[in-house]
Amino acid sequence: MNARRVCVAVVGAAVVLLPPVLLAQMDPVSTNAGAIAGPQSSQSGSTPSSANQPTSMRDSLGAPGQNGQEILDKQFVRKAAEDGMVDVKLGTLAADKGSPAVKDLATKLVDDHTEINKDLATVADTLGVMLPKKISKDGQAEYDKLKGLNGKDFDTEYLTFIVKAHRQELHNFYMESSIAVNPDLQAEVVKVLTTMRDHLHLISTTATDEGITLPPRPSRPPSTSTAKN
Repeated sequence: MNARRVCVAVVGAAVVLLPPVLLAQMDPVSTNAGAIAGPQSSQSGSTPSSANQPTSMRDSLGAPGQNGQEILDKQFVRKAAEDGMVDVKLGTLAADKGSPAVKDLATKLVDDHTEINKDLATVADTLGVMLPKKISKDGQAEYDKLKGLNGKDFDTEYLTFIVKAHRQELHNFYMESSIAVNPDLQAEVVKVLTTMRDHLHLISTTATDEGITLPPRPSRPPSTSTAKN
């Protein structure tokens, strides 16, 4: 009888001790927390948004593989073409309204810049550059101003404007000649440099013959990025 009671007591103790263990193992909160914690820690370790970020940054900066200088080359071609259009339009007007010497100069400039503009358009095609269809606002303003002038006033204004424009264009082409990465553009820039220098000489000679004083050449700081001759 005592043995039976001892056995019942042992079994009862086992029954009392087992439920907490079983409940702890089958606790839905503990189990679900572990299941949720697993995916969260996995997601925090992954970086899907950061993986997408470089692509969006590249999209905002340009096509993959296109470096900064290639972008600058395109900007140069567009600006050079725009300046060339101004040279042609003002030259066409000067060839009609100027003195005989100014007409000869203007005709030469129109012919040369028309050819340069065609070559730049070819380079622009290879670079995928959309060239402007109209001259700049400043160029149009100068054209309108010249249309209201005649005689010596016209010649003075035209030569003054065109010498300043050519000095700036020569500077732009000179700087581009040392940094252009496209070989077609590089060859065109080097070729135009000679033409621009010839134009500046012709403008100066024409002004002297017509008794017109041109503005002095602006001083520029020495460039440290170009090779010394």
